[in-house]
Amino acid sequence: MFAVDFKVRDYECDMQGIVNNAVYFNYLEHARHEFLLSKGIDFAALARDGINLVVVRSEMDYKGSLTSGDLFAVTVQYQPISKVRFGFRQQVVRSRDGAVLLDALVTGTALNQRGRPFVPDALALLANE
Repeated sequence: MFAVDFKVRDYECDMQGIVNNAVYFNYLEHARHEFLLSKGIDFAALARDGINLVVVRSEMDYKGSLTSGDLFAVTVQYQPISKVRFGFRQQVVRSRDGAVLLDALVTGTALNQRGRPFVPDALALLANE
């Protein structure tokens, strides 16, 4: 399973001393981009070529909280959903105890230069790995 390691920064925490729920979207997005790069898919290059990967749905189940200084990993697993949609199953896992603090399914599509949804061949091939 692909994973990216992180460390919580002080400014990501709210008044309760825990990571603000909105920050998790950034963690998940960064991990997805790193996952794609590891597979030879450059998110920025696709955009320059007129192919825009977009999120159409995010499902996030919060199970616990990260606090300042916590080390954690975000996992990424590709999941085909339909002819025009793909998903990324993701988890946030705290390093010190292996606790799963967040389960997520982020669903996306690609939009071509005419704004029509599709799954690029490079992503479709991930289903065979």
